[in-house]
Amino acid sequence: MKPLFSFETDYDIHTFIAMARALRMTVRKKHSKRSQIFGLGVAALGVSSIILWGPKLLTIAAIAVIILALLFEDRYVSATDIGTTEWHYDKIKAIAEDKVYFVFIFDESHTQAYDKRKMSGGTADAFRRFIVQKTGLNVPRILQGGRL
Repeated sequence: MKPLFSFETDYDIHTFIAMARALRMTVRKKHSKRSQIFGLGVAALGVSSIILWGPKLLTIAAIAVIILALLFEDRYVSATDIGTTEWHYDKIKAIAEDKVYFVFIFDESHTQAYDKRKMSGGTADAFRRFIVQKTGLNVPRILQGGRL
C-alpha cells in the first residue's frame, strides 16, 4: 500500500538544529528555561566579580563559555541509520514545525524531522491537517529564533 504522504529528509546540521529547537520548545521547555536562567545568573555573577575584583582570565573564559553555550544550545551532532520509518500515531508526544521541517517528538531525546521541501502526496497544509486529525495534537510553529 502506497503511503498517503512521504518525505525525503537529509539529516544535516540544519535538520539537527530544527529537531533540538523543537525539543527545547515543547517537551523540554521547562528544563530549558531553568537552564537559561541559571546560565544567565552565573554569567551575571561573573560580570559582578569582574567589576568588584577586576578581570581574571578564568572568569572571562567561564563567562564566554556560558554565553556561547546559551547562544548555540540547539547545535549538536547525531547519527541515524538510513531507512524507512513507520510509526504509530499514539507514540507521538508532540509535533512542531518551522519553515522547513515538521518535527515529531517521541520523548525528551527522540525526534524525527520531515522536510517539507521534499514531500510528496500533498501540501504542507494538507499534511498538517492530516496529522492533527490522526494525533489530536496541535502543531505549533517555531520561529527561527526558537520562539513559538
